[in-house]
Amino acid sequence: MRTLHFGLRVADLERSLAFYTAVGYEVIGSVPDTPFGSLTMLKLPGDEFVSIELVHDPAGGYTADASKAGVLNHFVIKVESMAATLVELAAHGIDAEAPVSPDGSDEFLTSWLTDPDGNRIELVQWPTGHPDGITGADWTD
Repeated sequence: MRTLHFGLRVADLERSLAFYTAVGYEVIGSVPDTPFGSLTMLKLPGDEFVSIELVHDPAGGYTADASKAGVLNHFVIKVESMAATLVELAAHGIDAEAPVSPDGSDEFLTSWLTDPDGNRIELVQWPTGHPDGITGADWTD
């Protein structure tokens, strides 16, 4: 089993597409009429598969009030270079928090940004040699 993708409810599809394409996602397809509204499939350039599905219901299916909508804590994007990524985001008018290092090194860095609908995104630059994702080895002593 593996996670295929997750759906994000968005209030303004064009605004969200501008944000996510500026972050680096590519639109690979859409489904205009579903019981949830329109679906737009996104993936990162190095990924083989869709990782985000933007769900837009102009008839009012979206609400920014977390008590009335599905709740997403955050999702994580791996970046090769935190510095280059932050420069690219700034060039698109996207503010991100200053990077911090969970282990105090210059190689393992995280930063946070927020999309137009308030969804939090964590950027992670792994240290050299770290696998692309979190594994059990990240918790060994």
